[in-house]
Amino acid sequence: MTTTRLAHAVVLGASMAGTLAAHVLARHAETVTVVERDELPEEARHRKGVPQGRHAHLLWSNGARLIEDLLPGTTDRLLAAGARRLGFPEDLVTLTGQGWQHRFPATQFALLASRPLLDLTVRQAALTRRNITVLQRTEAVDLTGDAGRVTGVVVRDIDSGRRTALEADLVIDATGRGSRLKQWLAALGVPALEEDVVDAGVAYATRFFQAPPGATTLFPAVNIAADDNVREPGRFGVVYPIEGGRWIVTLSCTRGARLPSTEEEFLPFARDLRHPVIADLLRDAEPLTPLYGSRSAANRRLYPERLDRWPDGLLVLGDSLTAFNPIYGHGMSSAARCAVTLDRELGQGLPSGAGDGHRIQKAIGAAVDDPWILAASKDIDYVNCRVDATDPRLVGVDTEQRLRFADAITAASIRVPEASEIVTDVMSLNAPQSELGSNRFLLAMRTGERHPELTAPPFSAEELAVVGLDASVLTPAAAGSAAAGPAPVG
Repeated sequence: MTTTRLAHAVVLGASMAGTLAAHVLARHAETVTVVERDELPEEARHRKGVPQGRHAHLLWSNGARLIEDLLPGTTDRLLAAGARRLGFPEDLVTLTGQGWQHRFPATQFALLASRPLLDLTVRQAALTRRNITVLQRTEAVDLTGDAGRVTGVVVRDIDSGRRTALEADLVIDATGRGSRLKQWLAALGVPALEEDVVDAGVAYATRFFQAPPGATTLFPAVNIAADDNVREPGRFGVVYPIEGGRWIVTLSCTRGARLPSTEEEFLPFARDLRHPVIADLLRDAEPLTPLYGSRSAANRRLYPERLDRWPDGLLVLGDSLTAFNPIYGHGMSSAARCAVTLDRELGQGLPSGAGDGHRIQKAIGAAVDDPWILAASKDIDYVNCRVDATDPRLVGVDTEQRLRFADAITAASIRVPEASEIVTDVMSLNAPQSELGSNRFLLAMRTGERHPELTAPPFSAEELAVVGLDASVLTPAAAGSAAAGPAPVG
């Protein structure tokens, strides 16, 4: 290993996290090899290795800005391909557990597009460096080395079955939820990693629809959240405008509720949400796809930084390290945070001795801490949630106290502009989660101008005209009396 540049780095997985990591590594290594089990499509098409890829996604402004810094022009390329840039909360009609959110002027934004388009656009820009090689239809089967240092990886060509040992100064696991990291580490004699799991049993059902003309450029996103304090399984729904003049509609529920399993059940489920506006929007919309379902949505976090010694030459990031319930839209932004952290840490000094890998891994863990606690602390309060965690912020807090504080946060954020701005900054990962307990936020909750309660979805007359709806059918309000449901799906 050189002291100025890594000779060879291997990234396992061409996920969003792996792709961004490979781009970063190309600045610090002579050569980079990306090992990907799938065949990577040349167009925006779903692939097996992204199990949530058919469901609604958004790229929060924090992640979008980080990716733009790494890959200048990405935002423009996404918008040119049909992605939608929505200002939050202005371009979102959302029903929380405390009622309808006022559409205050936008303070943050998100990019909305199909996940295949997001992945393709980033991948085409990130993997263009000449020192990056991509091995498709190839999977990692073992790490080489020992408990002190990983020296490479054994890969297998899926078509031929041929195995090859790749020597590497650095191996990065970005294989996602299906990572075999724990088995690989056990084979090297590394002690078992601590792991936290918060599993609300969230499931998804998604269909794509042809949107009415103009509805993908002149109409907001729609989010109907659950009321998680009624101690019943939660049910949610979103309508997002995406490329191709389409709406992507994702319905979801927590453990104990029955999700639509057939196309005939899709609209009735939407109509039975806390407000039927999604069903109203879809009444005359043309479905373009069958129903796609998924159930891999548990929050799971590994803690390699807690080991006394972490193998040098190995890093783990993305969903391999911390997997989120996708409903919060933090996965892609967390991948970008991991890549930027990796770039910063490598820029301060390449891993050249015992403990360097541990240092970098600890920094990566800190980068995903905020999205982790935002997702896990929300899901843990859903009825039937299964929890196996030691994080004191999750298991060391009185449930009733947490729910009361969540009630107060939501009640302020939907009606007080200053509180809404802070909550939006936190949810979009532009401010730390601790900001929700700051003096600034508490002052906004107590003294900010409180707007009147909304009694119907806050669409404008022009927006309703675009989708051919009459305001009278949207009058019934369904404001609950408990904490807000999840943030938009992503």
